[in-house]
Amino acid sequence: MQRTVMQESISAFYVGGIVKFTSFIIRTVVCCELLGALLMLPVFWHQFGGIHGIFYAVFHSISAFCNAGFDLFGITHPYASLARYVDNLPINLVIMSLILIGGLGFRTWEDVRQNKQHFSRYCLQSKLVLATTAILIIIPFLYFFFAEFGHYPLKERILAALFTTVSPRTAGFNTVDLNKLSDDGVVMNIMLMLIGGATGSTAGGMKLTTVAVLAISAHSVLHRKKDATAFGRRIGTGVIFDAAAIFSLYFVTCVISAMAISAIEGLPFLKCMFETASAVATVGLTLGITPHLSTLSQLILIVLMFMGRVGGMTLVFATIARRHVIDPLKPEEKVQVG
Repeated sequence: MQRTVMQESISAFYVGGIVKFTSFIIRTVVCCELLGALLMLPVFWHQFGGIHGIFYAVFHSISAFCNAGFDLFGITHPYASLARYVDNLPINLVIMSLILIGGLGFRTWEDVRQNKQHFSRYCLQSKLVLATTAILIIIPFLYFFFAEFGHYPLKERILAALFTTVSPRTAGFNTVDLNKLSDDGVVMNIMLMLIGGATGSTAGGMKLTTVAVLAISAHSVLHRKKDATAFGRRIGTGVIFDAAAIFSLYFVTCVISAMAISAIEGLPFLKCMFETASAVATVGLTLGITPHLSTLSQLILIVLMFMGRVGGMTLVFATIARRHVIDPLKPEEKVQVG
């Protein structure tokens, strides 16, 4: 029973070898966080001194790897986050690397360890995670680079665009003032926050594979294919149904909650949508309105954060769970859609 619980919690495919796999996860986490802290230590040591520098390096390394987004720089001004390091190459690269590695998922780590550069040997989940991650880095980066940060010097422009691409999924750091983004930039952040990281990772959101499965399914429908396939493998109908349910649950919950907060507070819908997306995806980014919300609106965000951390489908199954009954096969009748 305990091994089965561990299997579910780390998204392993098999119960066999679960203890060894868990040990590998713990070693990887500790090594990555220590390495990240060591790489950031010179910068923080120079700015804050020995003891404080070590603490800052360790704290922010753990926060980045776990996609937590907590920082200790709010003493300068609210929501400062990593704004002072927008042009600092070591801090940007280390934080982004930790966010990405933590968000890839434990199963992908295992695939990389076992198969290294032999991508064809990876399981389908790892292939989808890596491919979708690459797409969600390249496309948003190009958008932010050309559309949002054109007034920055080249170095800061590249780093700001790349960091603003990586952080919303779902780390919660920022190196630029998010209030200065255009409405299109805010929408891009909302989409990245809702997508999040990989299943069985330190990230939140509806997960990379959910979006990848839905995109593959849509592609197969548009091309009149019988099955949804990727990398020479067929994706089961049940997986597609689960992905559609998760996407619908996150999106509808986020929109309805934003509408409620907007009506209660009299604030623009887009700003409220940003806050609700950040809450349900457990990101931690904000446009600065959350501290000024009423108790009712803050309770809505609290519920969204709880739901996002526990998992939407988990809550649904726990709420409507009942004894499994085999329903008889019903007659089929066509329904026109689209």
